Amino acid sequence: MYKDYFGLNSKPFSIAPDPHYLYMSERHREALAHLIYGLQTEGGFVLLTGEVGTGKTTICRCLLEQIPDDTEIAFVLNPKLTVPELLATICDELGIDYPPHNTSIKVFIDTINHYLLDAHAQGHKTVVIIDEAQNLSIDVLEQIRLLTNLETNKQKLLQVIMLGQPELKELLGQPELRQLAQRITARYHLEPLSTEEMAGYISHRLAIAGVERPLFTAASIRKLYQLSGGVPRLINLICDRALLGAYVQEQHIVKPKLLAMTAKEVFGDKNEKSSQSTSPHWLRNLIVLLGITTIAGVAGYFYQSTTAQIPTKVTQQKLQPSPDYKVQQTPPVPAALVYPEEISINDSLTLAQHELFKLWGYHDYQPKTLAGDYALQNGLRYLIKRGSLGTLTRLNRPAVLTLTNSYGQVFYATLTQLASDTATFNYGPTSQTVATSDLINQWDGEFALLWQPPTDYSSAIHPDNSGPMILWLERQFAEITQRTPNLDPALKLDGLLLEDLYQFQMSHGLKADGIVGPITLIHLNNTLNTTHPMLTNNREG
Repeated sequence: MYKDYFGLNSKPFSIAPDPHYLYMSERHREALAHLIYGLQTEGGFVLLTGEVGTGKTTICRCLLEQIPDDTEIAFVLNPKLTVPELLATICDELGIDYPPHNTSIKVFIDTINHYLLDAHAQGHKTVVIIDEAQNLSIDVLEQIRLLTNLETNKQKLLQVIMLGQPELKELLGQPELRQLAQRITARYHLEPLSTEEMAGYISHRLAIAGVERPLFTAASIRKLYQLSGGVPRLINLICDRALLGAYVQEQHIVKPKLLAMTAKEVFGDKNEKSSQSTSPHWLRNLIVLLGITTIAGVAGYFYQSTTAQIPTKVTQQKLQPSPDYKVQQTPPVPAALVYPEEISINDSLTLAQHELFKLWGYHDYQPKTLAGDYALQNGLRYLIKRGSLGTLTRLNRPAVLTLTNSYGQVFYATLTQLASDTATFNYGPTSQTVATSDLINQWDGEFALLWQPPTDYSSAIHPDNSGPMILWLERQFAEITQRTPNLDPALKLDGLLLEDLYQFQMSHGLKADGIVGPITLIHLNNTLNTTHPMLTNNREG
């Protein structure tokens, strides 16, 4: 409807995966590189996680374009299957014959194993790709692990790529699946786009659709990032509706106010009882127009159909009453984060830092002491970074977040628990739980957390360094890889140890630069189950 108005040759913000609109951000390229690396290794599992709409399917499509022709692919798009159903799906995808109506797991396994041996003998590689893998049951995951047991002296005969939402990481962190988790050779968590990447994403899609000029102001881009969190699917939904709204209002550029109105329609306004009262007037007018058009079109269709078709006999069936059912009560949605009125907002940083230290067992933090100095005095480090909720989930540490209230005032709060859709904050003796979707609108991405470095750590470690920290690092990776540590005092960060480090960084979605700094050390702590306060109950494996 708005294409001609803006001079577009197609809709630039459709949520359908159109390869013509493919935009590979830096993090998308990193994710693709991890998947390719995982397939080039001889391991069994490769893992790609990310929030809904961040582009996991896009990455998978790009991967398929780069897979050699001698690779056989089996897609599992509906993972809510029983073990026999999963095995049958894999057989169907790979063209493996099996007895009709077979439900024997042994028959399926023997048939698949025979196929894998034949494929390997012909120089072919076999890969199973499972989408929405967070929906897999533990029994099915264990059976998939058993499938990857078939191997030669040099490599596994089956590799599995699992795509899923963050819940998949929690699922794989369960004790029953520790053997599977240990077989993951590459993993990457796909973050939403940054503000700069999102601006490039929008310009790219508009250019593909035939418009080079900006249709969104710089302020609108910032507002859009606040509303969407950088999630491509949400960006598309909001932008598509916003262009429609601009067309109806006869505006040639999208401004922040229109974006905010559009977002209410896309996400719904939780504070209003009536959807009619929350819909922008232009949208209500448009719905009426579309309704009239649709009714006219449907009426015309049925008129033509009834005059053109031969009447058929209609068999009437007696209507059966629907069974009784219980109405499920929807739990109340947590409100947006509100700073307690009884506490001065000017004291929020000191109070938040005090709460953070209390979580680590230190109760005597004084306002006059710098948080960084107090942390050092107690063998800790105070790290200030920027990131997303995904970043916080992976670091898995309570954190002080920099937030903004509805009046534009900056305040600080201590994030103590983080789930897939809620976040809990502490203010002294009280706490508040909010929806993560609301939190995104108040948080600018800045956070501070505490972490505990090794005793001999003073600064980042680089390749070819030697000393006590290198020996400490060697012991950690020996434990992770279950090998005998090399305790030579002259040991350097090179050779096998450096390769282990590269592999670890890449498998945890970190920059594989061979530098051991705070982020790598935090992930090492998580992997080795060092005791520390956590945001979630999930530890890395």
